[in-house]
Amino acid sequence: MPDQSEVTPPLVKIMGRLGSAKAYLIRDFLQRSDVPFEWIHLETDEQAQSCAGVAHCQDLRLPICLFPDGTRMECPSLRQLIKKLGWFHKPAHAEYDLAIYGAGPAGLSAAVYAASDGLKTVLIERSAVGGQAGSSSKIENYLGFPEGISGAELAERAREQACRFGVEVLLAREGVCTEFPPGKGIGYLADGARIVARASLCATGVEYRRLDLPDEKRFLGAGLYYGAGSSEAPLTKDEHVYIVGGGNSAGQAAMHFAPFARRVSMVVRDDSLRSTLSQYLIDRLYATPNVEMLTQTEVTGLEGDERLQAIILTHRETGEARKLDTHWLFVCIGGVPQTQWASEVGIVRDQGGYLVTGPDLLLGDRSPTDWPLDRDPYFLETSRPGVFAAGDVRHGSVKRCASAVGEGAMAVAFVHRYLESG
Repeated sequence: MPDQSEVTPPLVKIMGRLGSAKAYLIRDFLQRSDVPFEWIHLETDEQAQSCAGVAHCQDLRLPICLFPDGTRMECPSLRQLIKKLGWFHKPAHAEYDLAIYGAGPAGLSAAVYAASDGLKTVLIERSAVGGQAGSSSKIENYLGFPEGISGAELAERAREQACRFGVEVLLAREGVCTEFPPGKGIGYLADGARIVARASLCATGVEYRRLDLPDEKRFLGAGLYYGAGSSEAPLTKDEHVYIVGGGNSAGQAAMHFAPFARRVSMVVRDDSLRSTLSQYLIDRLYATPNVEMLTQTEVTGLEGDERLQAIILTHRETGEARKLDTHWLFVCIGGVPQTQWASEVGIVRDQGGYLVTGPDLLLGDRSPTDWPLDRDPYFLETSRPGVFAAGDVRHGSVKRCASAVGEGAMAVAFVHRYLESG
């Protein structure tokens, strides 16, 4: 991918040093939000002084963001950036017809269909729109895009479409607790805002599974990254990049890094990719000379000072361990749903924490024990009437972008039924 500054004038200039977790957070957010930016790597104290006006490369004011209107932001939070971009809003209504939590493919799809049907709709997202799909460098098997489309562009198109229908989008908002008085759902956000809605949809997806290694938190954003890390590819020139995982997201990440990095190694637990990766990606990966597969292998150690400098790889069958130098480790190894809130209000989850919906809630031919209505739960309805789930967060869902979009649209049909019956 060419440098974004060569495609369109950058909206943001970011100055900082490699290995800065805060700088990575900003780059990743802007990339996923489809905002053009220019990254200026400060390698020496002299550069820091002349370019950024700070004493040295370790200055706590870094990273610094510059905007075309002359605004200078020192070590900004994502919320401060979102406010500067004009995307931060307070809830405009005291009550909504539908509150959607999570702006991945399922949530965006539901927002478009709900608002186009005339429902007063609010979409709440704690970070950037797009979810895990939004971090994908290219989605090639989504219907209607024969040349593929980046996850960020697809998400931005969906966000714009939703806004045109009147959806209210609240970014940088995270739910902290929920309660359900009769006929309503109330979501309390971390900033103190309260979202009241007649129906709710959970489309929060999943977070990438962690490696559970010592020093993992210390290297997060400083050599260790969860997700495809599409914003980082141009920074890996002549470097050896390691990608953990054998699914499509890992495969797409490898193809995205290959034109930049000297070498890309996929670290895969299984003995092959055929059970986890689409065949078209397998064919491309094996045809790319600087991509290799390290099968039956796990990352068992991380080493470095302020930035990741080496990893330990262990072969699962022989137990052989190798220490390999690298500054770049990307982890795409499946997900964990963030649904602790559901257990706190008595909504049924499966053993993995996924929300159980519709027929999967039935005990034989009977509704769940605490189900208060005469009818059975609708197909995408949880064990709480009027609370629905769609996409990866739902038990039994198909982990595909197109499936999530379909479930989001389908959920709105059941929301209508629920609201009409109430």
